[in-house]
Amino acid sequence: MRFAGSPRSDRSPGSIACKFGAILFDFDGVLIESEYVGNKQIADYLTSIGHPTTPEQSMANFMGYSGVDFIAKVEAWIGRPLPDDFHTARAAEDDRVMAEGIGAVAGAVDFVRSLPADLPRAVVSSSSTRWIRRHLDHIGLTDAFGDHIYSGREHVTRGKPAPDLYLYAADRLGVAIADCAIVEDSIVGATGAVASGGFVIGLCAGNHCAPDHADRLRAVSVDAIAADFAEVKKLLEM
Repeated sequence: MRFAGSPRSDRSPGSIACKFGAILFDFDGVLIESEYVGNKQIADYLTSIGHPTTPEQSMANFMGYSGVDFIAKVEAWIGRPLPDDFHTARAAEDDRVMAEGIGAVAGAVDFVRSLPADLPRAVVSSSSTRWIRRHLDHIGLTDAFGDHIYSGREHVTRGKPAPDLYLYAADRLGVAIADCAIVEDSIVGATGAVASGGFVIGLCAGNHCAPDHADRLRAVSVDAIAADFAEVKKLLEM
């Protein structure tokens, strides 16, 4: 896979002609349908310890956060520290889901495969690199991003909604952030993406997206909205 600095002369038939220097993809809710699954697990756990929570409430309050920021949001929601078994229960559920796999967002796999081989691209996610790589294997995109898989909990000090992860990925790709398109679905992620200075596409293709999701993304000043990957393609092409 050739990245920054190579001439784009090996486009396969049907590949897109991208007007940007690189594409940065969020992962959960952009490439795989994991947002509802993950937030249902969080909601079920919180409900079981006496804090009734719906998956929709979990998505509205916690989606896009990672590490200490995620824990702080959950503890603020329940008004007390999380029990010691929260991390154990979540890790066990993650292991189960990684073993079973989660399906791709409609159109995501074909879209990634349509990218010119020399177009720089990266995953920029609040999830762990272990989670990302396992699910890329499940959906058949094992080698689609090379080593350019970046986690807000592993590669930067400040995760989303700070812009640091996007800036880090752009630097690693050797492309100015102003020349990058960023595909995000969460409000938290889109906020950080906008702050980074990239061209931000708010994607509403996942099964977790409510009817007002596009309006919520517009409220944080994304540059464009895409209902699906066909619309993402149109936004990226020359």
